[in-house]
Amino acid sequence: MKLNRLLAGSALALAVGLPGLAAAKVEPSLELVQPLADYKIYISEKLQKLVDDTTAFTAAIEAGELDKAKALYAPTRASYEAVEPVAELFGDLDAAIDARADDFEKREKDPNFTGFHRLEYGLWEKDSTKGLAPVADKLLADVTELQGRVVDLPLPPEKVVGGAADLMNEVAASKISGEEDRYSHSDLWDFQANVDGAEKIFELVEPLVAKDDPAFVQRVSANFKTVDDTLAKYRAGQGFELYDKLSESDRTVLSAAVNTLAEDLATLRGKLGLN
Repeated sequence: MKLNRLLAGSALALAVGLPGLAAAKVEPSLELVQPLADYKIYISEKLQKLVDDTTAFTAAIEAGELDKAKALYAPTRASYEAVEPVAELFGDLDAAIDARADDFEKREKDPNFTGFHRLEYGLWEKDSTKGLAPVADKLLADVTELQGRVVDLPLPPEKVVGGAADLMNEVAASKISGEEDRYSHSDLWDFQANVDGAEKIFELVEPLVAKDDPAFVQRVSANFKTVDDTLAKYRAGQGFELYDKLSESDRTVLSAAVNTLAEDLATLRGKLGLN
């Protein structure tokens, strides 16, 4: 019976790319097979949407449709932000797609500065699509390449589960300051996408954690609701208010909620035996 379970688990593990399932720690790995398979589906759907939305976004840039390109910028980025822990497994693509000007010697004028934020700079700071077509072409090629690489990517359980905390830590450590989308001030779109991505990971492993620590699950669920409710205050139409419109008090409240959530999510890997 145990051998049958091991073989069945190993077969499914191969399908989702779970390494080392047949090794010593069989039971925890077997429990994570289905959540990882479900997460792989989630990632695939997000990346397909990213490619589709980037196609429309870059087409607007190449057509010189400034207002349309600006309107598509934030919602296009959302899919990338939701799956960022996986995207970061490919450092070359992550840098090409999502690097900020600070990462380059000549900042905005550096020829190696590409991706979303280079386009954001042109659209808002220069208020023009002029000269952006090559950057747009490269962005579309890079997100398409990312989608292709992820198809056969083994998903390390510790990276997936740890990704929930990573997403919240990134918001707490750097995005609260407004440095991410400094030209468009569309940061709240990114915040929501990061929260959604973290919440998806938590929801997939929640039943495993709840068996041993239901109080933790209730607390984290409540913290997610607090963050979601806080972000909801700044909704505007189909999107969000500009981040530079938020007061320091607003940012402090949001930061506190995100930090509380990040601290709890940082213990998630340990609760699943992945440290």
